[in-house]
Amino acid sequence: MKALEKVSDFFGKYMAVIVLAVAAVSLFLPGVTLWIQTGWVNYLLMIVMFGMGLTLNPEDFKLVFTRPKDILLGCVAQFTIMPLLAFLLGKIFGLDAALMAGVVLVGTCPGGTSSNVITYLSKGDVALSVGMTSVNTLLAPILTPAITYLLLRTSVTVDVVSMFLSIVKVVIIPIGLGFIINKLFGEVTRKLVRILPTVSVVAICMIVASVVSHNAEKILSTGLVVFAVVILHNVCGYACGFGLGKLLRLSPAKTKALSVEIGMQNSGLATSLAGTAFPDLAMATVPGAIFSVWHNISGAILANLYNRWDVHECK
Repeated sequence: MKALEKVSDFFGKYMAVIVLAVAAVSLFLPGVTLWIQTGWVNYLLMIVMFGMGLTLNPEDFKLVFTRPKDILLGCVAQFTIMPLLAFLLGKIFGLDAALMAGVVLVGTCPGGTSSNVITYLSKGDVALSVGMTSVNTLLAPILTPAITYLLLRTSVTVDVVSMFLSIVKVVIIPIGLGFIINKLFGEVTRKLVRILPTVSVVAICMIVASVVSHNAEKILSTGLVVFAVVILHNVCGYACGFGLGKLLRLSPAKTKALSVEIGMQNSGLATSLAGTAFPDLAMATVPGAIFSVWHNISGAILANLYNRWDVHECK
């Protein structure tokens, strides 16, 4: 078990580098990872979500009642700032319907488990990060399809019902099962949680490899535009979260958590949903795939910057 824990620590520490390497191989040598079928993406994402469920306990949801303002702020910010940023950037850069749909879908998804890890590495308010991620994820079956429809209804057909059912199947049910198992078999899950980073990183790498390798030609053909939009979307999300925290005079720890939670999206879910919501728009999966790679890199950089943040000067 200790050997597995060391491997898990390694994967957690070098996650950004590993994901980037897998993405690069899949993009320039797609034949290496083409064996990972796109149909596996939902199942891989379910594994990640199940792992998230195993880490949750009733105390995480007490934040909703003990710190409702913080959770509400995170929820409102998550489902307004990122969708609007996605829509505006798509318009400014003149993205076509498929790429626009993919970028907006990334923006309307909740934060992912990576945000909790980056908040921890940033010495932010981890409890708040977990609380925001949990609540936003539970709200996603309603808010993600609804906001996506509101922003895209005039340009593409959005299958709201399929999106809702897909989020319930891929996200809510696995998290719920993990939560129940953790509640019933807490001693066992506490041991399993130690190796979860390895499982999550492997699953995320396989998702990225699958989507990138099967869309390598499309990704390369989009040029730098979609890369610029994805990077700006992520970085502007961090900046908006930081600015909002400073504006409301939140503590440095809360500000870090809010910044990371807003900027980092469950892009794996966005990639999965793209095929469900927009079956005729193959390129809609591309922004999610690029975001999956980029936000792990930017998150690691941000954690390093936030670690240098002098708390006393920022109060």
